[in-house]
Amino acid sequence: MPQRANSRLVGQTAIVSGSSRGIGAAVAVALAREGANVTINYHSSEDDARQLHDQILDEKPEAGLLLVQADTSKESDVERMFAETVAKFGTVDIAVANAGVQRDAATHEMSLAQWQTVIDVNLTGQFLICRAALREFLRRGPREGVSCATGKIICMSSVHDVIPWAGHSNYAAAKGGLKMFMETLAQEYGPKGIRVNSVSPGAIATDINKDVWSDDAKKRALLELVPYRRMGLPQDIGSVVAWLASDESDYITGATIYVDGGMTNYPAFADNG
Repeated sequence: MPQRANSRLVGQTAIVSGSSRGIGAAVAVALAREGANVTINYHSSEDDARQLHDQILDEKPEAGLLLVQADTSKESDVERMFAETVAKFGTVDIAVANAGVQRDAATHEMSLAQWQTVIDVNLTGQFLICRAALREFLRRGPREGVSCATGKIICMSSVHDVIPWAGHSNYAAAKGGLKMFMETLAQEYGPKGIRVNSVSPGAIATDINKDVWSDDAKKRALLELVPYRRMGLPQDIGSVVAWLASDESDYITGATIYVDGGMTNYPAFADNG
């Protein structure tokens, strides 16, 4: 799928949590392609992060990049990541709270550790990223001539912020909570010129679901839930995030954009309405 750059983010700096691979990596590529400096965050996969770093520089040798190891469920790690980014690039304009995990189990068999890990990373981690971004935006104020908004936050959610998901109650609870958290931030900080939105991917082909898209029978069954009849690609998400971070979407805040091929349109009812 062709990807075009419009230089919409020149002079701006973005932090993308959990960006060493998958959707986060595609977001980092898309933002760098638009001219933003990008902090690539990884938890444990340093090799993947360095490969992404080199990939971006191969395409855009002038890109400003920073690699930061951080566990985004830990307050001190998030604060350090923002401090290192500000020290290198001067400020942060765009925060993409992307890091997420799954620890799947039937609810009656789910351990407290499985529940807590998903809530810590997928919900508390997003709170920590958003709070640090808000503090930086408020500290420096508007940047006239750089961006219409004082700052932009994009939360990575999921179609499971509205679609229940049996066997994944911890994940669905975190994403459902994230939706209301994002909307509250948009309401609270809109008067300060700060935009906050979410992107909710559907079935995206990444390593986490390779067992599905690499098996023909499983893939066919999955595509019955997708009216557009294809799985999404990480770059489908990256393109939307880059647009949401740009001035082209300046009047959008408190919104969730579902990038799901129509999965949220109840496709099972197509022949039984």
